[in-house]
Amino acid sequence: MSKLDVSRRGLLRTGAVAGAGLALPTIFTAQSAHAFTNEPTGGTVTLGFNVPQTGPYADEGADELRAYELAVEHLNGGGDGGMMNTFSSKALQGNGILGKKVQYVTGDTQTKSDAARASAKSMIEKDGAIMITGGSSSGVAVAVQALCQEAGVIFMAGLTHSNDTTGKDKRANGFRHFFNSYMSGAALAPVLAGAYGTDRKAYHLTADYNWGYTTEEAVKSSTEAMGWDTVAAVKTPLTQTDFSSYIAPVLQSGADTLVLNHYGGNMVNSLTNAVQFGLRDKQVNGKDFQIVVPLYSRLMAKGAGANVKGIFGSTNWHWTLQDEGSKAFVRSFGTKYGFPPSQAAHTTYVQTLLYADAVERAGSFAPCAVAEALEDYEFDGLGNGKTLYRGADHQCFKDVLVVKGKENPTSEFDLLEIVEVTPVDQVTYAPDHPQFSGGALGTCNNGA
Repeated sequence: MSKLDVSRRGLLRTGAVAGAGLALPTIFTAQSAHAFTNEPTGGTVTLGFNVPQTGPYADEGADELRAYELAVEHLNGGGDGGMMNTFSSKALQGNGILGKKVQYVTGDTQTKSDAARASAKSMIEKDGAIMITGGSSSGVAVAVQALCQEAGVIFMAGLTHSNDTTGKDKRANGFRHFFNSYMSGAALAPVLAGAYGTDRKAYHLTADYNWGYTTEEAVKSSTEAMGWDTVAAVKTPLTQTDFSSYIAPVLQSGADTLVLNHYGGNMVNSLTNAVQFGLRDKQVNGKDFQIVVPLYSRLMAKGAGANVKGIFGSTNWHWTLQDEGSKAFVRSFGTKYGFPPSQAAHTTYVQTLLYADAVERAGSFAPCAVAEALEDYEFDGLGNGKTLYRGADHQCFKDVLVVKGKENPTSEFDLLEIVEVTPVDQVTYAPDHPQFSGGALGTCNNGA
């Protein structure tokens, strides 16, 4: 299948479209009484894959795009079908979506909200994308989700972990399969208490954007509830590459634990600097100094190498899981690309299948029909066990994995081990929980 790559064109249009009102595509006619944005009229349907192809999260973006391409192949009847064979829903038949062949366009978010909005807007207006998905930054996800709400298309969020995405910034046209900051804190706290005790002094370094803020809040809340003290919380720029000046003050703070609320290349660099400063070899307050990484990925572990050994964190999914869905996905992805998928790849593949499945079950591409099919939908067989797409906030609820860096890895891909599968009940919260308050889901928008 040919790939329509608009990443460069999307970037070139940034200056022309940034800040402008969203113009409706020219597809609409008076003859279509029930028209909606980019209603497919021919034998194909176009999806928009908006990922960081450059910037600090580019590794995640590359793996997301691989997974999207694999999902399209499976939806169109190619390959071995992957998780379509293990998915509890049997609506997908490998003949596209509602019989229409799936094609796609791509954009580069650059891990910047303005660039992400511009590329998503371009895919909707110029390329007729009926659904936008992707992103490896919560700032990007929130921005693009708002645009999709305005445009009248469905947004299936990619890698976004901030509470805000399905909290104060939730939208009726947006859906998130990935877990969130609250869930990481709730899953990690009991494991950290068991490993390090309840008398710890923590120092937080936090990426200076909404994901960092909500992750810091979630981990502080959960660890302070079990007895830890927070001695400092310092914001760091997303563009930072050398964290030495931020690590040095930790040594004079009296902290015996460093929490790195960093992701992607930020985490690789900050953890490397922390190890170079000898933090892991020190004793403070009569305890061995410890480092915690709330949100892990295999790609980050690979980047940090031996520095991740013994360090706890959480993850949405891991390629070593032995359920049938995970094994099917790892087999398909590995056959196509030669290495196992990351959690970013997993969630974007799953989101694509979930969208296609919702369209099939609804019998329509109309965004509000798709949204209704997704709300309060329970499913299994996609690698996380039984999962609920909650209607109240469009957040998926499922088990959460606590992992730590392996002491004796067998390969460059075998760097994390699962130490706890936290049951979904332990990470479930009410829709009006204080960490998620302040926003309203609103009503679905069909666009036209």
